[in-house]
Amino acid sequence: MSETIQATDYGFPVPAFRFDQKNEMFKRSRWDEKMQVLKVRFYEDIKYREDIGYRKLDYAFRNASWNLEWGFGFGVSQSNAGLYSWDEMPAKWHHYLEVGDVVRESPEEMTQTIKKVAQFFGADLVGVSKVHPNWIYSHEFNTQTNEHYPIEIPEECDKALVMAIEMDYQAIRSSPTGVAGAATGFGYSMMAFLANAVSAFIRGLGYQAIPSGNDTALSIPLAMAAGLGEGSRMGLLVTEKFGPRVRLCKVFTDAPLLCDSYHPFGVVEFCKDCQVCAINCPSHAIPQNGMTTEGWNISNQPGVRKWYVNAERCFAFWAKNRMDCTDCVRVCPFNKPPGLLHDLVRAVIRRTNLFNRSFVWMDGLLGYNKPIPAASFWDNH
Repeated sequence: MSETIQATDYGFPVPAFRFDQKNEMFKRSRWDEKMQVLKVRFYEDIKYREDIGYRKLDYAFRNASWNLEWGFGFGVSQSNAGLYSWDEMPAKWHHYLEVGDVVRESPEEMTQTIKKVAQFFGADLVGVSKVHPNWIYSHEFNTQTNEHYPIEIPEECDKALVMAIEMDYQAIRSSPTGVAGAATGFGYSMMAFLANAVSAFIRGLGYQAIPSGNDTALSIPLAMAAGLGEGSRMGLLVTEKFGPRVRLCKVFTDAPLLCDSYHPFGVVEFCKDCQVCAINCPSHAIPQNGMTTEGWNISNQPGVRKWYVNAERCFAFWAKNRMDCTDCVRVCPFNKPPGLLHDLVRAVIRRTNLFNRSFVWMDGLLGYNKPIPAASFWDNH
């Protein structure tokens, strides 16, 4: 069993080793023979259905939402490419700055400025984290070339600006259809734009900036350290404002920034009482039992005590459904949009876990764990 480093600077444990991106589930589908049937079924053997949410129209909607990421971002396939290039600077910018010519502000002012710009470009949540080296992948698996090689970021880029983008609430409620898939894809396309634009701004100030989507490093612990949320039973980040209904990107930089800190607000304790995501997971990939330090397979990074999701089972359902699935996000009680009642419940959860089971019961009674037809999206927009 791997030991953990009790990283007091972060407020939660850090794995004792770096994760090889080759073992991430979607990367495995490109090289692992056991996953080939599932890969073909999900990525290639598309069969349209008459059901709303699975028609050619719905696939076109889902695919269009991904277009910026698939065509220009490349964050799901490789690092340091496209909109996630580590050092791209348009030639027309070069005459504005001399080498080493940096905009100098205090760390407080610099942090406030860059966060303001990130929010302007579309970040719904933004924080700064000190980067632990074990959150950087040990190796990258490039799905464009099928190459597998070590990956490092410059040592001086020891801080990460972590940004969250909200996914559409009504669209996600139709999971696991193409309408919900469009909410996911649009999140990824926005990630590429946001990380690129913020990186360009930071480089324009004279500092290094390395944009990252799903490439290069683990997003969830970085987001936790940046104060954006907590880990959960479903393995996703849960934010206080949007629950797990977010997509994450980050920018590594050497700019003088002030770091935020881990800000738990009752998610882990709530997850201990709530098994809604596990009960409603169509693939039974989310555990209903307690935390452990052991993963299910090589797609887990063991050693940290938490809930581990069986990605093999999850991807098997994606292949069966021929569409991605966000059912766990849809049914999570933290998923609700901001509002007086929802904000009041969040406030109570922050302070005590005495009413957690009651909140879960009320959530089911009100039907929040039930999907809405994809047709309602098309009818109401």
